[in-house]
Amino acid sequence: MGIISIEQADHILWLGRYTERVYTTVQLYNTYFDSMIDGVGKSYPEFCEKLDIPNIYESTDDFMHRYPFDRDNPDSIICNLLRAYDNAIVLRETIGSESLAYIQLAIYDWKKASENPAPLMETQKLIDHIMAFWGITDDVIDSEEVRNILKAGKRIERVDLFARLGMPPKSILREIHRLCPRVEKSSLPYDASKLIRLNELANNDKIDYYEIVREVESIF
Repeated sequence: MGIISIEQADHILWLGRYTERVYTTVQLYNTYFDSMIDGVGKSYPEFCEKLDIPNIYESTDDFMHRYPFDRDNPDSIICNLLRAYDNAIVLRETIGSESLAYIQLAIYDWKKASENPAPLMETQKLIDHIMAFWGITDDVIDSEEVRNILKAGKRIERVDLFARLGMPPKSILREIHRLCPRVEKSSLPYDASKLIRLNELANNDKIDYYEIVREVESIF
């Protein structure tokens, strides 16, 4: 596709990050859905605390609607999905119309979910379409550089979210090992010391999750 501009690279990186953010937070939302409906076990304040987002919700019912579907809530799933779409639209010629179509299908899934009092079927369809998006990008994007930047964004977001969620050290170390080669192959200027430090942090007996977040956010 020729030389990638700084602006294009930024859109590609954030397309990877936002699609991963939607994918992981929808899965997390699904695990909390039934327990919050039943009023037992997991609660929305715990959910917000884990994701390190403001708890602006007045009740479980308020959270169940506003967190996934409120376009005026910048932390909502729909806002992150629309950010992914905005980046994908700009990159139509780079990622191909087939790739863009799966983001459009995910938005349609979320609209259907917002109209359903039991939305888990539609949320699963969204997860499937995000996975299909990642699969089709490998098939239709000829530029290895573009694919590597996209996947670097995806892996950065996953490490960030896994650290915020306090995932087991083994899971975080695995994701860091998958992140490092993508960053190195991305052709973007990066701080190699951050990758070394991430590996050190993940191998510590006691993980400092917030330091992992700080380090992964400052790689580029």
